[in-house]
Amino acid sequence: MIIRAITLAGGLAVGAGASQFPEFSQQYAQRLGGAVDALGEVVADFDRSAAAEGLTRDQALVQMTGADFIERRRVDMERTFDRHTVLSEDLKLLTDAGPFMRAYHGARFTDGDVAKAAWDAYEPAVPLNLTGAIFASFGFFAGLFSIGGLLAVLRWSFRRRTA
Repeated sequence: MIIRAITLAGGLAVGAGASQFPEFSQQYAQRLGGAVDALGEVVADFDRSAAAEGLTRDQALVQMTGADFIERRRVDMERTFDRHTVLSEDLKLLTDAGPFMRAYHGARFTDGDVAKAAWDAYEPAVPLNLTGAIFASFGFFAGLFSIGGLLAVLRWSFRRRTA
């Protein structure tokens, strides 16, 4: 009886957690858009400065040598360009995706700064729509089977052998 109660509680807990994914993923996508916009301004500013000197971005980066500060700034800009590219691709993929496709592309939720900002602003709520119910159901059964399986393995390992 206790095993069933623990299994049910585990299913309910995972279901409640899974039901929060659609809203959190939407918050993440919104924050991602803001990050891409901010980085886009930095990239565009650098490209304008390079173009004013008759240089491409790569040529301007090559010229950033000499002093330690300039070298460090070049590395920072390269990192900014790379991050802008990755986040722009993630945003393009997540923007038009619904909650199920965002879950499918969960590996795109990798930027720690964006995830932290989304988490800080996120407020859990009971989702009262079909999408939330589907995620909650999936989470419930995933938790139910996971906890049930784990408890079954633990019970099996402690069983006495009768022979």
